[in-house]
Amino acid sequence: MKKIIDSHLHILRWGDKDFISCFDEYVEKSNVHALNICSVPMSFSNVCNNIILGFYKIARPNTYIHGGIEFIYIPMDNMPKEMDAAAQYRELMEIGFDGIKMLEGKPTEHKRIGKNLNHPEFNKLYSEMEKDGTQLLMHVNDPDEFWDPERAPEWAVKNGWAYLDGTYASYEEIHKQTVKILEEYPNLHLTLAHFFFCSKEPMILERLFALYPNFCVDLTPGGEMYVEFEKNYEYYKDFFNKYSDRLIFGTDRSYLGDEEYAKWLFNVVTTFIGTDKTVKSFDNKELRGLGLSQEKVDNIFYANFERRVGKCPKPINKEKFKSYIEKYSFALTDEDKERIKPLIEKYL
Repeated sequence: MKKIIDSHLHILRWGDKDFISCFDEYVEKSNVHALNICSVPMSFSNVCNNIILGFYKIARPNTYIHGGIEFIYIPMDNMPKEMDAAAQYRELMEIGFDGIKMLEGKPTEHKRIGKNLNHPEFNKLYSEMEKDGTQLLMHVNDPDEFWDPERAPEWAVKNGWAYLDGTYASYEEIHKQTVKILEEYPNLHLTLAHFFFCSKEPMILERLFALYPNFCVDLTPGGEMYVEFEKNYEYYKDFFNKYSDRLIFGTDRSYLGDEEYAKWLFNVVTTFIGTDKTVKSFDNKELRGLGLSQEKVDNIFYANFERRVGKCPKPINKEKFKSYIEKYSFALTDEDKERIKPLIEKYL
């Protein structure tokens, strides 16, 4: 297997087994060179998610981690200054996080936080990250059919990801807010997850690639992406050849996710990117591998990520990490505190 960095994974909760070892089998059997594990906001886990990742990185120092901004006080305007987005960013960087992951552009989170992506709170964050050259990995929108009662899939409805009642920002609104970020911060190292949900309109990405030199997208499914790649194979073969320096491999695999699905997904994506073989895709039809040159495969599988984030993960500053745990301990559950105690004794 060629060198691979999986740039987009999650540890969502503590789980039933030792979360420190949760990806060991994946790394060993897939020959993955390194992982980038991304934090998620409170409504998906809780405030301890950054803490979980910090301990994971101490135990597995070859791991990159992207921290999340925790909006403990909703509405967002109630956040004290020492916990605003820019302040949290600085804390996480001092601890040894390698970047920031934002889910605030997913419609459910966008609604929960109640502010658009160009709120001054976020603008301070973008400004500092642009200046520092730090990667910002953002989930923005969802497939456009999630807003359409005729096309929203049943599984999306079941998960609460069908935006049909008029209380969510529209696909177009969130899209425009995201493009505005690039207009205001043109050198920001912004990576949009899931192909920016633009697989039906890839000319949007072509235009953004031409305008913004540090803009990338990752290839984490959305299965609808790979269906479009299959339908428009010749176009996308040219697209991947032309923009191999703007595309980043990831699986969106998570601990406490469906392991069999995760293994199948890894095979689909790596076969498509790294070979000229065929594989059954998300619609159970044949997806042909792109047959890219080794240089372009390397770009997608690891080199683009390393150019943006670094060839080696940053080490954890244990004193800063311990201070962070103490600062946010008021927001931890009793279960979290009990889980953290032995980890502090072992690692800090």
